[in-house]
Amino acid sequence: MSKRNLALLGATIVSIIYGVTFTIAKDVMPKYIDAYGFILMRVGGSVLLFWLSWLFVPKEKIAPSDFPRIIASAFFGVAFNMLTLFKGLSLTSPISTAVIMVTTPMIVLVLSAIIIKERIQKSKVIGIFLGLVGTAFLILYGKSIGNATNGSLGNFLVFVNAVSYGFYLIIVKKLMDKYNAFTFVKWIYLFGFIMVLPFGWSQFTSVDWSLVPIAILWKIGFVVIFSTFFTYLLNLLSMRELKPTTVAVFIYLQPLFATIFAIGLGKDNLNWIKISATILIFSGVYLVIQNSKKS
Repeated sequence: MSKRNLALLGATIVSIIYGVTFTIAKDVMPKYIDAYGFILMRVGGSVLLFWLSWLFVPKEKIAPSDFPRIIASAFFGVAFNMLTLFKGLSLTSPISTAVIMVTTPMIVLVLSAIIIKERIQKSKVIGIFLGLVGTAFLILYGKSIGNATNGSLGNFLVFVNAVSYGFYLIIVKKLMDKYNAFTFVKWIYLFGFIMVLPFGWSQFTSVDWSLVPIAILWKIGFVVIFSTFFTYLLNLLSMRELKPTTVAVFIYLQPLFATIFAIGLGKDNLNWIKISATILIFSGVYLVIQNSKKS
């Protein structure tokens, strides 16, 4: 198999893992462990894995002037990003979460226009508008969605997470251009762990592990090892062999896999609100991506 085909396979596997993760994490939270305690476990486990991996890769020194950017990346890409995502997911449904995450490319476009003054063409503006209308539709009418306990708040937090991740993608770009990823990602997760520690420690220590079934422990392990560490490695493979626009397209497969998995296990359902919002969001993303490719 060629390197390109391996990269395409890796990107597909990442989309499947992320799509499955929404339902798996929902089984864990908030019944067995609250969102912030779960995030502490996810980030803490990832810190260990990334630092162990660093032992086996070429060593580079990070310039002291780059640490403020690393700390900002830790905040937007790990701490604030994951805390809002898992808290939102604990309140809303897996399908809604996956659909809202698709707005990330549009958010990056808006942030790029604000931060680096990139011009936005008319078709992109229309695409952004459609995507935001679809997202607002999910947030405002979240109470009627699936098995959500507080869908409106949950969907809003997931959207905040997408905005935070958009900031992270812009901030981390210079680090990606300058260093091997393993050189700085271990620091990003270490600082991220320090940031989530005050939020997650009490929830983590309050868990009665004797009441947690073995199946739930396996699901926690899946989120730590596969949904965080393993997907990061596969994304590295994909980004080395594929164009960024090609890699970005795979984010749009996540709602498909999330829907199949969630409905197949009876964890979520489709209704006209989700379908309508999905059509609006995907239409907006299509306009943004098509125009970007032509440019």
